[in-house]
Amino acid sequence: MEEHITFPVGEGADAITLEGLLSTSQAPTLGAVLCHPHPLYGGEMHNNVVSALAHAFQKENIATLRFNFRGVGRSEGTHDEGVAEREDVKAAVTALLDRQAVSTVVVAGYSFGSMVGLQAGAEDDRVHRLIGVAFPLGLRDPAFLVPVTKPVLLISGDRDTYSPIPDLTELVAKISAPKQLETINGADHFFMAREGEVAQAAVSFLQQT
Repeated sequence: MEEHITFPVGEGADAITLEGLLSTSQAPTLGAVLCHPHPLYGGEMHNNVVSALAHAFQKENIATLRFNFRGVGRSEGTHDEGVAEREDVKAAVTALLDRQAVSTVVVAGYSFGSMVGLQAGAEDDRVHRLIGVAFPLGLRDPAFLVPVTKPVLLISGDRDTYSPIPDLTELVAKISAPKQLETINGADHFFMAREGEVAQAAVSFLQQT
């Protein structure tokens, strides 16, 4: 059962309020913040991949908070090309921990949300695991992942032109942390009717790490 919540990001005159859907559970050890795809192309917290991740995690007694980035839905503010959105992710981590004390925090994102979420999660000491779905290599330099020491999972379809497997393989080889690359055969960037496979790969990763 998800509860609609709001939470702040920023301070003083620059503070805005974001909206999210929170699912808590009895004595979970894991909590996940879920980040949606690009706001300018229809991305929001009800996206098919984000929803599949949320529902799969909840079945495994993982607390979840999926939220709308600034300027999306009822979230205040304006889109900032993934810069200020990193603060949105960190604020979502705070909101999750304020409402559900968990020992391990995961940030999982899809497309734009994976690039922004993983960068924010890499910077945030409260975050322990990182999951990137359809990590968009052309969006910005992914080199921030190379020195990361937190376990990382990247998931991509083998027909995804925004997140091509050969380039992901090269990136993963450079990452210092325990890392996995999962390929969804026959899937493109949007994973239509393949969301369940993405979610299962994410659950398996969290059960192993």
